[in-house]
Amino acid sequence: MATTVQGGAKVNRVRIGHRDPRVRLMEPLPPSYGRVVLTLLANQNHVNLLGNVHGGEVMRLVDSTAGAAAGRHSGGPAVTAAMDEMAFLAPVKVGDILRATAQVNWAGRTSMEVGVRVESEPWNQAGTDPVHVASAYLVFVAIDPDGEPRPVPPLLPESPDEVRRAREAEIRRAHRLAQKQEILAARDNG
Repeated sequence: MATTVQGGAKVNRVRIGHRDPRVRLMEPLPPSYGRVVLTLLANQNHVNLLGNVHGGEVMRLVDSTAGAAAGRHSGGPAVTAAMDEMAFLAPVKVGDILRATAQVNWAGRTSMEVGVRVESEPWNQAGTDPVHVASAYLVFVAIDPDGEPRPVPPLLPESPDEVRRAREAEIRRAHRLAQKQEILAARDNG
């Protein structure tokens, strides 16, 4: 792996082709490269017993949107490895238009963190300010045709907001890894 500095951000270029004699470097990609927006018009098939859109439907939209962003960034299939956090902030009603926006916040060797923001607005009230209804962070792993992890392009944050997102993603990753180690240690000792 070669490290350079571009625009104040540390960028790793990943050598790929370990099974291929031709070694090449993967160029870093900005978060905008994989950014995706998916929408859903909430209807009666999406409701829970309270008449609101079921949280599982929102989670499905989040996972699909994040998967599309991860697939775009990695240039191929990527699978959900973890949903780090999901916050439901407001109910969604039948007839609302849900809009999920996802982008890669951090890219490692084979995995990526994808952030997703979900907003809703009434279908019949144009010009209404969208309501932030949910946010989530998911981890995806890029896979090859055999289902094995494969390298992903490094991320090149371009704006201060993207740099902030990348730093926060690194903190969440460190917490995930520390939590995993603590759980494994507890199992060994208990």
